[in-house]
Amino acid sequence: MIIFPIAKVNLGLNVVERRPDGYHNLQTVFYPVGIQDALEIFPMAEDFPSEVDCDIKVSNIPIEGDDQRNLVVRAYQLLKQDFPNLPRLHVHLYKGIPTQAGMGGGSSDASAMLRLLNTSFQLNLSDEKLISYASKLGADCAIFILNRPAYAEGIGEKLYPMDVDLSGWYMAVVRPDIPVPTKEAFARIKPHFPQKCCRDIVMQPVETWKEELVNDFEESVFALHPELAAIKERLYQLGATYAAMSGSGSALFGLFRQPIDLQSSFEGMFSTCLKL
Repeated sequence: MIIFPIAKVNLGLNVVERRPDGYHNLQTVFYPVGIQDALEIFPMAEDFPSEVDCDIKVSNIPIEGDDQRNLVVRAYQLLKQDFPNLPRLHVHLYKGIPTQAGMGGGSSDASAMLRLLNTSFQLNLSDEKLISYASKLGADCAIFILNRPAYAEGIGEKLYPMDVDLSGWYMAVVRPDIPVPTKEAFARIKPHFPQKCCRDIVMQPVETWKEELVNDFEESVFALHPELAAIKERLYQLGATYAAMSGSGSALFGLFRQPIDLQSSFEGMFSTCLKL
């Protein structure tokens, strides 16, 4: 049984206030992007010698840390609490979405695991219930239950589907080898409410976004990593109508009217150009 988790970019991202629990309330528009991982599950044999109920093998792009803290395994563990009859599983995760990029790869994998377990083992969970589970795993996990454009508030769990249509545009995505830890990005942020909500701006023509649609993380992250600011500027030099960092970085994206060759400008970096 296999599923293909997809990435996202943020069309605008405003950090509006710090919460008493230490998290931050956000305003953002999530937009799904067709960069994919592949997540496959296999039942463990009854006699397979394992101390855990769910193990995981990750290929293509390595992920550091304890396998049992991987969000995919944690998604299994979360459902196992309420559905103790879930069988023991082997998981293979093929990573195609860049890590530490602000594109939600880990969150997408976790939500995909929830959806895959729900359909594979007939748990009969509604999207609303899956969103509730997803929100316990991470701030931007819930959007990957819907997998459609949506305006988000709170920590990213309050979702309002939107009819944002970028069909016909090309999206260039560039991710340099510069990890930006989320904690580091938030540490330098100054929460504030924007003059105009990103929900309203993205309903305007894309040609108006450059002057109005802002990712609040860019100011602090670009100060720490000026190479990222240079990539954004290069996307504009190549003809982007709009360019921005996604999430807290370090991936940047640009919207183009025509397909573009990225290899010569971003040699040695992850780069791709997708038709939306």
